[in-house]
Amino acid sequence: MTEIELIDLLARAWRGDQGAWSALVRGLSVVVLRAARAHRLGEADVSDVCQNTWASLAQLRELRDPARLPGWLATTARRQALRVLESRRREVPAECDRADEGLAPERQVLTAERDAVLRQGVAALPAPQRRLVELLLRDPPATHAEIAAELGVAVGSVGPLRRRALDRLRRYLEARGYDHP
Repeated sequence: MTEIELIDLLARAWRGDQGAWSALVRGLSVVVLRAARAHRLGEADVSDVCQNTWASLAQLRELRDPARLPGWLATTARRQALRVLESRRREVPAECDRADEGLAPERQVLTAERDAVLRQGVAALPAPQRRLVELLLRDPPATHAEIAAELGVAVGSVGPLRRRALDRLRRYLEARGYDHP
């Protein structure tokens, strides 16, 4: 595309000629794409940068030197890409367990809510039952002998104590709408 063709297309595009816009986009999209991709953005962000760059040109309506349009597009795309990168730096990613990484975001939220209620339920247990549950959740879980020694009870009473703790925890969860499967 020659300088004169470029100036003519830009003038016609700003006057509302859709064919001129299409020709500009076809002829200069590679400039915008190259500038956006140079920042290693994801494809969705690259697409947004390109769209915003062309929208900026459409709103501009005048360039000091229309012959320098390719440079203006590249600079504008770079600035758009930098804005995207800056906004990513301000984002705070939500913490998620390794087990949740494959879950849809909605499922991760529901799982996190359920886990919070479960932690509240464990905290509401009487101290010996709470400690027992904590020992059971250890990795690897404590043995009955270890639990008995930790709680100062006979090994034979660990099973019934565990049953009472889990029953109480189950009732706590059911009262809050979490039915067991």
